[in-house]
Amino acid sequence: MRGIIASAGYLPYRRLDRSDISKFLGTGGGRGTRTVASYDEDTTTMGVEAGRVALKNAPAGFQPDQLWFATVDPAYLDKTNATTVHAALRLESDIALDFGAAARSAVLALKTALAGSGTVMVVSSDVRTGQPGSGDEASGGDGAAALLIGDDTDGPVIAEYLGGASATEEFIDRWRVPGAVQSGVWEERFGETQYIPLGQSAWKRGLDAAGVGADQVDHLIVSGLHARAVRSMVGRLGEAKGKVVDDLTGTVGNVGAAQVGLLLTDVLEKAEPGQVIAVLSLADGADLLVFRTTDAVKAYSSTRTVASQIENGASLGYGKFLAWRGTLAVEGPRRPPPNRISASVSARNREYKYAFVGARDRSSGALHLPPARYSMDGDAFDDMDAAPMSEVEGTVVTFTIDRIAYSPSPPIVFAVVDFDGGGRLPVELCDLDADALQIGDRLELTFRRLYTADGIHNYFWKARPVR
Repeated sequence: MRGIIASAGYLPYRRLDRSDISKFLGTGGGRGTRTVASYDEDTTTMGVEAGRVALKNAPAGFQPDQLWFATVDPAYLDKTNATTVHAALRLESDIALDFGAAARSAVLALKTALAGSGTVMVVSSDVRTGQPGSGDEASGGDGAAALLIGDDTDGPVIAEYLGGASATEEFIDRWRVPGAVQSGVWEERFGETQYIPLGQSAWKRGLDAAGVGADQVDHLIVSGLHARAVRSMVGRLGEAKGKVVDDLTGTVGNVGAAQVGLLLTDVLEKAEPGQVIAVLSLADGADLLVFRTTDAVKAYSSTRTVASQIENGASLGYGKFLAWRGTLAVEGPRRPPPNRISASVSARNREYKYAFVGARDRSSGALHLPPARYSMDGDAFDDMDAAPMSEVEGTVVTFTIDRIAYSPSPPIVFAVVDFDGGGRLPVELCDLDADALQIGDRLELTFRRLYTADGIHNYFWKARPVR
Protein backbone atom coordinates (compact mmCIF):
# COMPACT_ATOMS: atom_id res chain seq x y z
CA MET A 1 0.00 0.00 0.00
CA ARG A 2 1.36 3.41 -1.01
CA GLY A 3 -0.04 6.79 -0.13
CA ILE A 4 0.09 9.67 2.33
CA ILE A 5 1.73 9.07 5.72
CA ALA A 6 1.34 12.63 7.03
CA SER A 7 0.49 16.09 5.78
CA ALA A 8 0.43 19.68 6.92
CA GLY A 9 -0.55 23.14 5.78
CA TYR A 10 0.86 26.54 6.63
CA LEU A 11 -1.06 29.81 6.50
CA PRO A 12 0.54 33.18 7.26
CA TYR A 13 -0.73 35.08 10.30
CA ARG A 14 -1.96 38.16 8.46
CA ARG A 15 -5.32 38.52 6.65
CA LEU A 16 -6.51 41.13 4.17
CA ASP A 17 -10.23 41.93 4.22
CA ARG A 18 -11.22 42.18 0.56
CA SER A 19 -13.63 45.02 1.30
CA ASP A 20 -10.62 47.18 2.23
CA ILE A 21 -9.49 47.07 -1.39
CA SER A 22 -12.58 48.83 -2.69
CA LYS A 23 -12.49 51.31 0.21
CA PHE A 24 -8.91 52.22 -0.73
CA LEU A 25 -9.19 52.18 -4.52
CA GLY A 26 -12.88 52.66 -5.14
CA THR A 27 -12.91 49.44 -7.18
CA GLY A 28 -12.14 45.74 -6.88
CA GLY A 29 -12.27 43.85 -3.62
CA GLY A 30 -15.14 41.57 -2.70
CA ARG A 31 -16.24 39.56 0.31
CA GLY A 32 -14.21 37.55 2.78
CA THR A 33 -10.49 37.56 3.50
CA ARG A 34 -7.26 36.29 2.01
CA THR A 35 -4.01 35.23 3.65
CA VAL A 36 -0.98 37.49 3.25
CA ALA A 37 2.64 36.45 3.56
CA SER A 38 4.53 38.89 5.78
CA TYR A 39 7.30 41.09 4.41
CA ASP A 40 9.80 38.59 5.88
CA GLU A 41 8.14 35.52 4.33
CA ASP A 42 8.50 33.98 0.90
CA THR A 43 7.68 30.64 -0.67
CA THR A 44 10.80 29.07 0.84
CA THR A 45 10.12 30.11 4.44
CA MET A 46 6.47 29.05 4.17
CA GLY A 47 7.56 25.71 2.74
CA VAL A 48 9.82 25.23 5.76
CA GLU A 49 6.93 25.94 8.13
CA ALA A 50 4.67 23.40 6.41
CA GLY A 51 7.47 20.83 6.41
CA ARG A 52 8.10 21.31 10.14
CA VAL A 53 4.47 20.52 11.00
CA ALA A 54 4.38 17.54 8.61
CA LEU A 55 7.41 15.99 10.32
CA LYS A 56 5.77 16.52 13.72
CA ASN A 57 2.66 14.72 12.44
CA ALA A 58 4.70 11.81 11.07
CA PRO A 59 5.83 8.76 13.06
CA ALA A 60 8.70 9.50 15.45
CA GLY A 61 12.05 9.59 13.68
CA PHE A 62 10.57 9.63 10.17
CA GLN A 63 13.07 10.86 7.58
CA PRO A 64 12.14 11.17 3.88
CA ASP A 65 14.52 9.84 1.25
CA GLN A 66 13.88 12.86 -0.96
CA LEU A 67 12.56 16.42 -0.69
CA TRP A 68 10.68 17.92 -3.64
CA PHE A 69 9.76 21.60 -3.59
CA ALA A 70 7.20 23.07 -6.00
CA THR A 71 6.41 26.75 -6.46
CA VAL A 72 5.69 29.28 -9.20
CA ASP A 73 7.25 32.12 -7.20
CA PRO A 74 10.76 30.90 -6.29
CA ALA A 75 12.96 32.99 -4.04
CA TYR A 76 15.88 32.17 -6.33
CA LEU A 77 16.43 31.34 -9.98
CA ASP A 78 19.55 29.35 -11.00
CA LYS A 79 19.93 28.34 -7.34
CA THR A 80 17.94 25.38 -5.97
CA ASN A 81 15.40 26.55 -3.39
CA ALA A 82 14.77 23.06 -2.03
CA THR A 83 18.26 23.00 -0.51
CA THR A 84 17.29 25.81 1.88
CA VAL A 85 14.16 23.92 2.94
CA HIS A 86 16.29 20.78 3.32
CA ALA A 87 18.80 22.59 5.54
CA ALA A 88 16.17 24.24 7.73
CA LEU A 89 14.39 20.91 8.30
CA ARG A 90 17.74 19.23 8.99
CA LEU A 91 16.93 16.29 6.73
CA GLU A 92 19.39 13.45 6.33
CA SER A 93 18.62 12.69 2.67
CA ASP A 94 20.90 13.93 -0.09
CA ILE A 95 18.24 14.60 -2.73
CA ALA A 96 16.49 17.98 -2.74
CA LEU A 97 15.10 19.31 -5.98
CA ASP A 98 12.75 21.96 -7.34
CA PHE A 99 9.60 21.54 -9.41
CA GLY A 100 8.72 24.95 -10.75
CA ALA A 101 7.44 27.45 -13.30
CA ALA A 102 3.79 26.32 -13.36
CA ALA A 103 1.02 25.69 -10.85
CA ARG A 104 0.60 22.21 -12.35
CA SER A 105 4.14 21.30 -11.25
CA ALA A 106 2.95 20.88 -7.66
CA VAL A 107 0.18 18.36 -8.34
CA LEU A 108 2.38 16.42 -10.77
CA ALA A 109 5.19 16.32 -8.20
CA LEU A 110 2.67 14.71 -5.84
CA LYS A 111 1.48 12.29 -8.52
CA THR A 112 5.07 11.33 -9.41
CA ALA A 113 5.86 10.64 -5.75
CA LEU A 114 2.75 8.47 -5.40
CA ALA A 115 3.70 6.45 -8.49
CA GLY A 116 7.30 6.00 -7.38
CA SER A 117 9.10 4.32 -4.51
CA GLY A 118 10.82 5.31 -1.30
CA THR A 119 9.71 8.12 0.96
CA VAL A 120 9.26 11.62 -0.44
CA MET A 121 8.34 14.92 1.17
CA VAL A 122 6.43 16.97 -1.40
CA VAL A 123 6.33 20.65 -0.40
CA SER A 124 4.29 23.19 -2.37
CA SER A 125 4.20 26.91 -1.70
CA ASP A 126 2.86 30.02 -3.38
CA VAL A 127 2.54 33.79 -3.01
CA ARG A 128 -0.31 35.10 -5.18
CA THR A 129 -0.54 38.71 -6.22
CA GLY A 130 -1.82 40.91 -9.04
CA GLN A 131 -2.37 44.46 -10.14
CA PRO A 132 -4.06 46.63 -7.47
CA GLY A 133 -7.80 46.17 -7.70
CA SER A 134 -7.51 43.08 -9.93
CA GLY A 135 -9.33 39.81 -9.46
CA ASP A 136 -6.01 38.00 -8.98
CA GLU A 137 -5.09 40.28 -6.10
CA ALA A 138 -8.41 39.80 -4.31
CA SER A 139 -8.94 36.10 -4.99
CA GLY A 140 -5.36 34.99 -4.39
CA GLY A 141 -3.91 33.76 -1.13
CA ASP A 142 -0.51 32.84 0.29
CA GLY A 143 0.35 29.52 1.90
CA ALA A 144 2.14 26.21 1.73
CA ALA A 145 1.56 22.50 2.19
CA ALA A 146 3.71 19.44 2.78
CA LEU A 147 2.79 15.80 2.21
CA LEU A 148 4.88 12.79 3.23
CA ILE A 149 4.55 9.96 0.73
CA GLY A 150 5.58 6.37 1.32
CA ASP A 151 4.55 2.74 1.72
CA ASP A 152 2.96 1.12 4.76
CA THR A 153 6.41 -0.29 5.59
CA ASP A 154 7.58 3.30 6.17
CA GLY A 155 4.78 4.17 8.59
CA PRO A 156 1.00 4.00 8.86
CA VAL A 157 -0.52 5.20 5.57
CA ILE A 158 -3.52 7.41 6.39
CA ALA A 159 -4.70 7.71 2.76
CA GLU A 160 -4.00 4.99 0.20
CA TYR A 161 -3.50 6.11 -3.40
CA LEU A 162 -5.95 4.21 -5.60
CA GLY A 163 -5.01 5.69 -8.96
CA GLY A 164 -5.78 8.57 -11.28
CA ALA A 165 -5.39 10.00 -14.77
CA SER A 166 -4.11 13.09 -16.56
CA ALA A 167 -5.05 15.00 -19.70
CA THR A 168 -2.72 17.56 -21.29
CA GLU A 169 -3.31 20.18 -23.95
CA GLU A 170 -1.42 23.27 -25.06
CA PHE A 171 -3.46 26.47 -24.88
CA ILE A 172 -2.98 29.97 -23.53
CA ASP A 173 -4.94 30.52 -20.33
CA ARG A 174 -2.57 32.07 -17.75
CA TRP A 175 1.03 33.10 -18.24
CA ARG A 176 3.84 35.18 -16.78
CA VAL A 177 7.15 35.88 -18.48
CA PRO A 178 10.40 35.75 -16.46
CA GLY A 179 10.83 38.95 -14.45
CA ALA A 180 7.14 39.87 -14.47
CA VAL A 181 5.26 40.14 -11.18
CA GLN A 182 1.66 39.81 -12.34
CA SER A 183 0.19 37.07 -14.51
CA GLY A 184 -1.59 37.60 -17.78
CA VAL A 185 -5.01 35.96 -18.16
CA TRP A 186 -6.94 35.21 -21.35
CA GLU A 187 -10.69 35.74 -21.72
CA GLU A 188 -12.54 33.46 -19.27
CA ARG A 189 -14.92 31.76 -21.67
CA PHE A 190 -12.08 30.50 -23.82
CA GLY A 191 -10.34 28.83 -20.87
CA GLU A 192 -13.60 27.22 -19.80
CA THR A 193 -14.10 25.63 -23.21
CA GLN A 194 -10.58 24.18 -23.04
CA TYR A 195 -10.65 22.87 -19.49
CA ILE A 196 -14.04 21.16 -19.43
CA PRO A 197 -13.34 18.35 -21.93
CA LEU A 198 -9.93 17.76 -20.37
CA GLY A 199 -11.43 17.58 -16.89
CA GLN A 200 -14.17 15.20 -18.03
CA SER A 201 -11.61 12.92 -19.67
CA ALA A 202 -9.33 12.82 -16.60
CA TRP A 203 -12.34 12.29 -14.33
CA LYS A 204 -13.73 9.29 -16.20
CA ARG A 205 -10.40 7.57 -16.85
CA GLY A 206 -9.13 8.32 -13.34
CA LEU A 207 -12.15 6.83 -11.59
CA ASP A 208 -11.90 3.75 -13.80
CA ALA A 209 -8.21 3.37 -12.95
CA ALA A 210 -8.98 3.73 -9.23
CA GLY A 211 -11.83 1.24 -9.42
CA VAL A 212 -14.45 3.54 -7.88
CA GLY A 213 -17.60 5.19 -9.13
CA ALA A 214 -18.68 8.80 -8.80
CA ASP A 215 -21.29 7.73 -6.26
CA GLN A 216 -18.55 6.31 -4.00
CA VAL A 217 -16.71 9.62 -3.65
CA ASP A 218 -17.07 11.05 -0.12
CA HIS A 219 -14.96 14.20 -0.53
CA LEU A 220 -14.43 15.99 -3.83
CA ILE A 221 -11.70 18.61 -4.24
CA VAL A 222 -11.74 20.63 -7.45
CA SER A 223 -8.78 22.97 -7.71
CA GLY A 224 -7.55 25.52 -10.22
CA LEU A 225 -6.78 29.18 -10.80
CA HIS A 226 -9.50 29.43 -13.47
CA ALA A 227 -12.48 29.95 -11.15
CA ARG A 228 -15.10 29.83 -13.90
CA ALA A 229 -13.81 26.51 -15.24
CA VAL A 230 -13.73 25.06 -11.72
CA ARG A 231 -17.34 26.03 -11.07
CA SER A 232 -18.47 24.69 -14.42
CA MET A 233 -16.53 21.46 -13.93
CA VAL A 234 -18.19 20.77 -10.58
CA GLY A 235 -21.59 20.78 -12.22
CA ARG A 236 -20.53 18.02 -14.61
CA LEU A 237 -19.23 15.45 -12.14
CA GLY A 238 -22.43 13.51 -11.63
CA GLU A 239 -23.25 12.15 -8.22
CA ALA A 240 -19.94 13.37 -6.78
CA LYS A 241 -20.79 17.06 -7.17
CA GLY A 242 -22.75 17.03 -3.91
CA LYS A 243 -19.59 16.08 -2.03
CA VAL A 244 -17.53 19.14 -2.96
CA VAL A 245 -15.46 20.38 -0.02
CA ASP A 246 -14.96 24.04 0.89
CA ASP A 247 -12.13 25.39 -1.27
CA LEU A 248 -11.32 27.97 1.46
CA THR A 249 -11.35 30.83 -1.04
CA GLY A 250 -13.64 32.83 1.27
CA THR A 251 -11.14 32.84 4.14
CA VAL A 252 -7.75 31.92 2.66
CA GLY A 253 -7.97 32.65 -1.06
CA ASN A 254 -6.64 30.54 -3.90
CA VAL A 255 -3.09 29.57 -2.98
CA GLY A 256 -2.21 28.44 -6.49
CA ALA A 257 0.48 25.79 -6.53
CA ALA A 258 -0.21 24.93 -2.87
CA GLN A 259 -4.00 24.65 -3.18
CA VAL A 260 -4.19 20.88 -3.82
CA GLY A 261 -1.89 20.10 -0.89
CA LEU A 262 -3.66 22.53 1.44
CA LEU A 263 -7.19 21.32 0.65
CA LEU A 264 -6.14 17.68 0.81
CA THR A 265 -4.56 18.31 4.22
CA ASP A 266 -7.71 20.02 5.47
CA VAL A 267 -9.84 17.04 4.39
CA LEU A 268 -7.49 14.47 5.94
CA GLU A 269 -7.57 16.32 9.27
CA LYS A 270 -11.35 15.73 9.40
CA ALA A 271 -11.81 12.45 7.50
CA GLU A 272 -13.06 9.11 8.79
CA PRO A 273 -11.65 5.68 7.83
CA GLY A 274 -12.76 4.19 4.51
CA GLN A 275 -13.67 7.47 2.82
CA VAL A 276 -12.83 8.11 -0.83
CA ILE A 277 -11.21 11.46 -1.64
CA ALA A 278 -11.08 12.59 -5.27
CA VAL A 279 -8.82 15.50 -6.21
CA LEU A 280 -9.33 17.09 -9.63
CA SER A 281 -6.87 19.83 -10.59
CA LEU A 282 -7.31 22.08 -13.62
CA ALA A 283 -4.01 23.63 -14.66
CA ASP A 284 -2.66 23.46 -18.23
CA GLY A 285 -4.70 20.28 -18.48
CA ALA A 286 -6.41 18.16 -15.86
CA ASP A 287 -5.16 15.72 -13.24
CA LEU A 288 -7.22 13.41 -11.05
CA LEU A 289 -5.89 11.70 -7.92
CA VAL A 290 -8.04 9.29 -5.94
CA PHE A 291 -7.38 8.23 -2.34
CA ARG A 292 -9.09 6.08 0.27
CA THR A 293 -8.50 6.79 3.95
CA THR A 294 -7.37 3.87 6.10
CA ASP A 295 -8.03 2.90 9.70
CA ALA A 296 -4.83 4.79 10.60
CA VAL A 297 -6.56 8.12 9.95
CA LYS A 298 -8.65 7.54 13.08
CA ALA A 299 -5.57 7.86 15.29
CA TYR A 300 -3.97 10.57 13.14
CA SER A 301 -3.91 14.09 14.54
CA SER A 302 -2.16 17.28 13.52
CA THR A 303 -0.21 19.51 15.86
CA ARG A 304 -1.45 22.54 13.90
CA THR A 305 -4.53 22.05 11.74
CA VAL A 306 -5.51 24.17 8.77
CA ALA A 307 -8.78 25.07 10.53
CA SER A 308 -6.96 26.33 13.65
CA GLN A 309 -4.68 28.50 11.54
CA ILE A 310 -7.65 30.03 9.75
CA GLU A 311 -9.12 30.99 13.12
CA ASN A 312 -5.89 32.48 14.47
CA GLY A 313 -5.22 35.20 11.92
CA ALA A 314 -4.98 38.99 12.36
CA SER A 315 -6.03 41.77 10.01
CA LEU A 316 -3.70 43.77 7.79
CA GLY A 317 -4.51 47.10 6.17
CA TYR A 318 -4.52 47.34 2.39
CA GLY A 319 -1.86 50.07 2.38
CA LYS A 320 0.50 47.85 4.35
CA PHE A 321 -0.29 44.96 2.01
CA LEU A 322 0.72 47.05 -1.00
CA ALA A 323 3.91 48.16 0.74
CA TRP A 324 4.85 44.58 1.63
CA ARG A 325 4.26 43.53 -1.98
CA GLY A 326 6.47 46.36 -3.24
CA THR A 327 3.54 47.85 -5.20
CA LEU A 328 3.33 50.99 -3.08
CA ALA A 329 6.64 52.80 -2.59
CA VAL A 330 6.87 54.22 0.91
CA GLU A 331 9.73 56.06 2.56
CA GLY A 332 12.21 53.57 3.88
CA PRO A 333 14.09 53.71 7.17
CA ARG A 334 16.65 56.49 7.33
CA ARG A 335 19.43 54.07 8.01
CA PRO A 336 22.00 52.41 5.73
CA PRO A 337 20.68 49.17 4.24
CA PRO A 338 22.39 45.99 5.42
CA ASN A 339 25.24 44.40 3.53
CA ARG A 340 24.95 41.03 1.83
CA ILE A 341 25.84 38.01 3.88
CA SER A 342 29.04 36.04 3.40
CA ALA A 343 28.73 32.69 1.62
CA SER A 344 31.75 31.29 3.48
CA VAL A 345 30.47 32.37 6.90
CA SER A 346 27.04 30.92 6.11
CA ALA A 347 28.61 27.62 5.11
CA ARG A 348 30.68 27.42 8.31
CA ASN A 349 27.58 28.07 10.43
CA ARG A 350 25.09 26.13 8.32
CA GLU A 351 23.61 24.05 11.16
CA TYR A 352 23.01 27.08 13.35
CA LYS A 353 21.88 29.48 10.65
CA TYR A 354 19.41 27.22 8.85
CA ALA A 355 18.38 24.62 11.44
CA PHE A 356 19.02 26.60 14.66
CA VAL A 357 21.28 23.96 16.19
CA GLY A 358 23.17 24.99 19.32
CA ALA A 359 25.87 23.15 21.26
CA ARG A 360 25.54 21.46 24.65
CA ASP A 361 28.57 20.81 26.85
CA ARG A 362 28.76 17.05 27.55
CA SER A 363 30.22 17.51 31.01
CA SER A 364 28.16 20.37 32.43
CA GLY A 365 25.07 20.31 30.20
CA ALA A 366 25.44 24.04 29.48
CA LEU A 367 23.66 25.08 26.29
CA HIS A 368 25.43 27.51 23.96
CA LEU A 369 23.54 29.74 21.52
CA PRO A 370 25.16 30.32 19.13
CA PRO A 371 27.25 27.13 19.33
CA ALA A 372 30.70 27.49 20.88
CA ARG A 373 33.87 25.44 21.09
CA TYR A 374 34.79 26.54 24.63
CA SER A 375 32.24 25.86 27.33
CA MET A 376 30.98 28.80 29.38
CA ASP A 377 30.72 26.43 32.36
CA GLY A 378 34.15 24.94 33.10
CA ASP A 379 37.10 24.63 30.76
CA ALA A 380 35.86 21.97 28.31
CA PHE A 381 37.02 22.46 24.71
CA ASP A 382 35.43 20.83 21.65
CA ASP A 383 33.43 18.54 23.90
CA MET A 384 29.94 19.43 22.68
CA ASP A 385 26.85 17.64 21.40
CA ALA A 386 24.61 19.17 18.76
CA ALA A 387 21.45 20.63 20.34
CA PRO A 388 18.60 21.17 17.84
CA MET A 389 16.50 24.07 19.13
CA SER A 390 14.05 24.98 16.36
CA GLU A 391 11.16 23.16 18.05
CA VAL A 392 11.94 24.38 21.58
CA GLU A 393 9.73 27.11 23.04
CA GLY A 394 10.91 29.96 25.24
CA THR A 395 9.85 32.81 27.51
CA VAL A 396 10.31 36.56 27.11
CA VAL A 397 12.77 37.84 29.75
CA THR A 398 12.89 41.41 28.49
CA PHE A 399 12.25 43.19 25.21
CA THR A 400 12.66 46.43 23.30
CA ILE A 401 10.62 48.06 20.54
CA ASP A 402 12.99 49.78 18.09
CA ARG A 403 11.41 52.31 15.73
CA ILE A 404 14.73 53.57 14.34
CA ALA A 405 16.64 50.46 13.23
CA TYR A 406 16.50 49.37 9.60
CA SER A 407 13.36 47.41 8.78
CA PRO A 408 11.08 47.14 5.72
CA SER A 409 8.15 47.27 8.17
CA PRO A 410 9.05 49.07 11.41
CA PRO A 411 9.10 48.83 14.32
CA ILE A 412 11.44 45.92 15.07
CA VAL A 413 10.77 44.06 18.29
CA PHE A 414 13.68 42.27 19.94
CA ALA A 415 13.31 40.05 22.99
CA VAL A 416 15.78 38.25 25.19
CA VAL A 417 14.41 34.71 25.30
CA ASP A 418 15.04 31.98 27.86
CA PHE A 419 14.58 28.65 26.08
CA ASP A 420 13.09 25.67 27.87
CA GLY A 421 15.89 23.43 29.10
CA GLY A 422 18.54 26.14 28.95
CA GLY A 423 19.89 28.73 26.58
CA ARG A 424 19.33 32.48 26.36
CA LEU A 425 19.43 34.54 23.18
CA PRO A 426 18.16 37.89 21.83
CA VAL A 427 15.69 37.12 19.03
CA GLU A 428 13.71 39.29 16.63
CA LEU A 429 9.95 38.81 16.99
CA CYS A 430 7.25 38.70 14.31
CA ASP A 431 3.52 38.10 13.82
CA LEU A 432 2.48 40.15 16.83
CA ASP A 433 1.10 43.44 18.05
CA ALA A 434 4.15 45.07 19.63
CA ASP A 435 2.06 47.01 22.14
CA ALA A 436 0.52 43.80 23.49
CA LEU A 437 3.83 42.06 24.23
CA GLN A 438 4.59 41.36 27.91
CA ILE A 439 7.45 39.87 29.89
CA GLY A 440 6.66 36.22 30.52
CA ASP A 441 4.93 35.68 27.15
CA ARG A 442 5.62 32.32 25.53
CA LEU A 443 7.33 32.18 22.12
CA GLU A 444 8.04 29.62 19.43
CA LEU A 445 10.55 29.83 16.59
CA THR A 446 9.75 30.39 12.93
CA PHE A 447 11.99 30.42 9.84
CA ARG A 448 12.07 33.82 8.14
CA ARG A 449 13.99 36.06 5.74
CA LEU A 450 15.79 38.80 7.67
CA TYR A 451 16.55 40.90 4.59
CA THR A 452 17.79 40.69 1.01
CA ALA A 453 20.96 42.43 -0.12
CA ASP A 454 22.67 42.19 -3.51
CA GLY A 455 20.12 39.56 -4.51
CA ILE A 456 21.06 37.23 -1.63
CA HIS A 457 18.41 36.33 0.95
CA ASN A 458 19.53 36.25 4.55
CA TYR A 459 17.47 33.49 6.16
CA PHE A 460 17.42 32.92 9.90
CA TRP A 461 15.03 32.25 12.76
CA LYS A 462 12.66 34.67 14.47
CA ALA A 463 10.15 34.03 17.24
CA ARG A 464 6.38 34.51 17.38
CA PRO A 465 3.84 34.22 20.20
CA VAL A 466 2.57 30.73 20.96
CA ARG A 467 -1.10 30.69 19.99
